[in-house]
Amino acid sequence: MKYIFLLLLIPLLTTPAFGAEPLLPEDYEQILPSENGTLNIGLSLDEATQANEVTKLHIGWISPGFNKIQQHIDYRITVIKDGQNVFGPIPLTHTSVGTVKIPLEFTSNGQYQVKIEMEGILFQPIPLETTYFTINVGDANWWLEQGEETIQENNNEGGGCLIATAAFGSEMSPQVQQLREIRDNIVMQTSSGKSFMTGFNQVYYSFSPYVADYERENPIFKEAVKVTLTPMLASFSLLTHVPIDSEQEMLGYGIGVILLNVGMYFVAPAVLFTAIKNKLRK
Repeated sequence: MKYIFLLLLIPLLTTPAFGAEPLLPEDYEQILPSENGTLNIGLSLDEATQANEVTKLHIGWISPGFNKIQQHIDYRITVIKDGQNVFGPIPLTHTSVGTVKIPLEFTSNGQYQVKIEMEGILFQPIPLETTYFTINVGDANWWLEQGEETIQENNNEGGGCLIATAAFGSEMSPQVQQLREIRDNIVMQTSSGKSFMTGFNQVYYSFSPYVADYERENPIFKEAVKVTLTPMLASFSLLTHVPIDSEQEMLGYGIGVILLNVGMYFVAPAVLFTAIKNKLRK
């Protein structure tokens, strides 16, 4: 009898520390595309997330074409709070089943980012693709607040500002963090801001993956994009220095920033071009 018991223990002893039984794609509470849209990534938690309680992150990689769990993934996981790593990054790890579960204890309430990096599929290395999820610890519906903004804004990308990330080299660069903070903490706090972001993202994410890919392939183009983005970042920072407590204020300041960027990127160059052209004719 004891030998039978030992045989039953073998599967448990040989299961990887981060292994998990595959879930169906529809079982995940939140699903976002990877950075270049190669796969979708699903995230669920065992239960309502509270500080000082151990929960489990259930993560799965999903083939978007077949809506099935993709096996044999090389990945890293990092959990971040206030710009500091509170878990990981774990070493590059392989999952043969395409899903993992990771025990985790959050030490305080607040917003955490789960950073999922993918570097290989079916034993073949791929360019690094990074996806960010946001967990609101202390909120029973931890995924809903993010879902309102990120499921809509990430129809064709992986949870970040693709062009700025490629230009400045990292999701954690100050410039990308500035864009994210303005979007999440200012624009998305109003109904008009959410409506604007929904329409903007439908256009932006239709072409931004291709621009980001070209930035990675062409350093000169990458530097040109970086220089081009700098005035826009400066104009967006104006929103952090004005009080926005109502829909009217959001509309007013938002339209003002849009017009400022139209002036910088279109009107000013057109006026300069016309003046040079007229001068050359004389």
